[in-house]
Amino acid sequence: MTSQEWKNKGNFLTIKNQQVFVIDEGNSDKTLVILHGYPTSSYDYHKVLPELSKHYRVIIHDHLGFGFSDKPIHYSYSLIEQADIAFLLWKQLKLQKVTLLAHDYGTSVATEILARYTTKLVNIEIEELVFCNGSMHIELANLRLIQKLLKNKYTGKFVGSLTNYPIFKRNMRNVYFNKSKATDVELQEMWEQLMFNGGRKIIHKLSNYINERYFFWHRWIGALKETQIPTKIIWAKNDPVAVFKIAETLADEVPNNKLYPIENSGHFPMLETPEEWCSLVLNG
Repeated sequence: MTSQEWKNKGNFLTIKNQQVFVIDEGNSDKTLVILHGYPTSSYDYHKVLPELSKHYRVIIHDHLGFGFSDKPIHYSYSLIEQADIAFLLWKQLKLQKVTLLAHDYGTSVATEILARYTTKLVNIEIEELVFCNGSMHIELANLRLIQKLLKNKYTGKFVGSLTNYPIFKRNMRNVYFNKSKATDVELQEMWEQLMFNGGRKIIHKLSNYINERYFFWHRWIGALKETQIPTKIIWAKNDPVAVFKIAETLADEVPNNKLYPIENSGHFPMLETPEEWCSLVLNG
């Protein structure tokens, strides 16, 4: 599927005076909300949406600064604000009960949501959590060099201005287990969405989420340790960034969880091994 075809499937909703791109597909009375990863977009789910939407009403939005959503220059791009946007979106869609699935960057948005949920600051009911290949335990993550450079307040803007498609393609391929699954066509579509609507100017700002993972560690890991929500931990074992040790650590500390490893798959299992990943989400 091309990125234009994906865009045609969705709509734009106004949240806090910003245009947020949203996919809303499926007619089930059960709702699955998805928080995508970095530096990509809701497009990560184009291979699995047809199957997921047979079982759920699936709602995926592009975080501000990503994909087809607005990319304002004067904006913090804090994970706290990304959680605000998600809540306001779900409120506008009148959601009451959801399964919350998060991958990569989205897992930290999800843990901020969980921190509010455990203190009863929100009125949406989360029936199940699904976490997938995210560096919530940032101290265990194996960050790529470009991530370290982009998150740095001195080098970030400069490195962001120099980022190009060959660099993006190389870094994306390196987080796949089977490099042949990261096709040139698909990677080009991802790159175009990253650059869409002035994306180059704010890419370094998006990378500050790594610093927030350290700063809010106690708040977010604390929420994971407190939650009683049934939780699936679906983890590709060959992820070179969000290493499997993170999944094992989460399995030891989240009270009501089950760990589902995926063999021979890297950081984007919904793209690299979509059938197995989808089956675990739906059936476990």
